[in-house]
Amino acid sequence: MSTQEITAPTMAPAPSATHAPAGASRRWFQRPGDRLARRIVLRLLGGLRGGQLVLIEDKERLEFGELLDERPLSALIEVRSPRFYRQLLRGSVGLCESYMRAMWECEDLVSLTRIAALNVGKLDTLRRRTAPVLIPLQRWLRWLARNTPGRSRRQIAAHYDLGNELFALFLDPTMMYSCAVFETPEASLEEASLAKLERVCAKLALGPEDHVLEIGTGWGGFAVYAATRYGCRVTTTTISREQHAYASQAVREAGVEDRVTLLLEDYRHLSGTYDKLVSIEMIEAVGWQYFETFFRCCSELLVQDGAMLLQAITIDDRAYEVEKGGRSFINTHIFPGGCLPSMEIISRSLARATDLRQVHLEDITAHYATTLALWRERFLARTERVAELGYDERFRRLWELYLSYCEGGFRERRIQDIQLLLAKPANRAEPLGAL
Repeated sequence: MSTQEITAPTMAPAPSATHAPAGASRRWFQRPGDRLARRIVLRLLGGLRGGQLVLIEDKERLEFGELLDERPLSALIEVRSPRFYRQLLRGSVGLCESYMRAMWECEDLVSLTRIAALNVGKLDTLRRRTAPVLIPLQRWLRWLARNTPGRSRRQIAAHYDLGNELFALFLDPTMMYSCAVFETPEASLEEASLAKLERVCAKLALGPEDHVLEIGTGWGGFAVYAATRYGCRVTTTTISREQHAYASQAVREAGVEDRVTLLLEDYRHLSGTYDKLVSIEMIEAVGWQYFETFFRCCSELLVQDGAMLLQAITIDDRAYEVEKGGRSFINTHIFPGGCLPSMEIISRSLARATDLRQVHLEDITAHYATTLALWRERFLARTERVAELGYDERFRRLWELYLSYCEGGFRERRIQDIQLLLAKPANRAEPLGAL
């Protein structure tokens, strides 16, 4: 699971503010830099649409936007430090770091993110106007930090090697860290994860004769499911040592050691050919410089009548160019080096680097909002255990914001999640209808 920049709410243009007497706040903001930053932020918030944002600072209450009958979105921020506004001018990185330091509080981070996502369009326009100046520099800086095999291992370790017990606190028993599919409103998280796995296997028409390659093992959920339910052979690879150790044990406990081969290898170093290929929300860690390389490797690893199922978090085509070189709290504090592809860049990479063709596309975005809501609920219910494992309050706040931020992005479709079925030239399988 990985995500990209949504934007800080302060960077969203927004309608008029209602101000209480400002004397108390003027005394509170003694530093000229804090006062200037506050004026800039409040001006940016002056055209907020799609919801209501309330700021409480010292003894002053400031209201922006309005509650709409059709979309009653509202968020209240309690400002606890005059430095809050200066941090917000740094975008989502400042938003994150100021929240980690308890400079502000908000009881509904999801609504806050949704309001920000609804107002990000004008900011995107501004960023596109400055793109000719900024993008070359950003690309050069990101190229220097590109995801080489060695750097990829370190960056994956920064997130996925945090500790298997941490992830077990909020994931279901399948340990799937990707969008589940809720076939009924009553489905549990585990049932939805199993439904997603079944969907993947069904789209690939897996059978006992198939040898499947999985790029991105996770904690072994897909490999165990495919081997036990469909009897196929699975070769799966990860570059996370923690995940590899956990998956090895899961394979042993499931009794499928004869059908599952676990590798600790970068996808660029794989060899051989396979009947089917699966990659579930791993492409987000590839890095924009390597999207074509990733798809080229996948295509070369498949037999001529093979098929590939890609599950990917994507960003809107219009936001991709300005997002890929930028710094967000997601690609700095959560998934270092990550970058979400857009559908256009996926199509372009496939055309340039492979002979794969698109067979079926399904948008499962709505299910991700539900998945994240359940992850967040489970994580917050176990914060005492999180502390016992050695993670401090700053870490807890970081992860609460991360899970809320992503949920809000999916609810407003700033980001999407798709399952894309691809086929090699000799594959004659009929296109899928709705499952």
